[in-house]
Amino acid sequence: MAEAGLRERALRYLAQREYSRAELARKLAGHGSAPEIDAVLDRLTELELLSDARFAAAWVRSKAGRFGAARLRHDLASRGVAAELIEAALEGEAGDEELDRARRVWRAKFGQAPADAREWARQARFLQGRGFAAAVIRKLLKETPDESAEG
Repeated sequence: MAEAGLRERALRYLAQREYSRAELARKLAGHGSAPEIDAVLDRLTELELLSDARFAAAWVRSKAGRFGAARLRHDLASRGVAAELIEAALEGEAGDEELDRARRVWRAKFGQAPADAREWARQARFLQGRGFAAAVIRKLLKETPDESAEG
């Protein structure tokens, strides 16, 4: 009976959104024993209702417009997704160049080149917090306004 209840609870969670295996295990932790939870998760994985690869791809798709690769990697790793699945999900989003994503995020927040060193540092910190690489940030903030307007 407990395993059926766990399965129903897990299916309700999965009906709302994708979950990584580790996330779903944490959500179910208070409702059953570890062996019962593992059995339910194994069965859901076998039925392809639970997939870390699908979760990672969906996460990257939904967040890539606002965050850099470093932030996406960190977020997925903290949700228990394996490194190889993270890299595969990020490669799947490779059609959207990181510099282009950074430029869109920067344009939405600031829209104009930094006037002085203090403003440059502020914009760089913002982009770094969003997970963009230092090289991408330097390149973006050194562009002339004409170059950044072309995208």
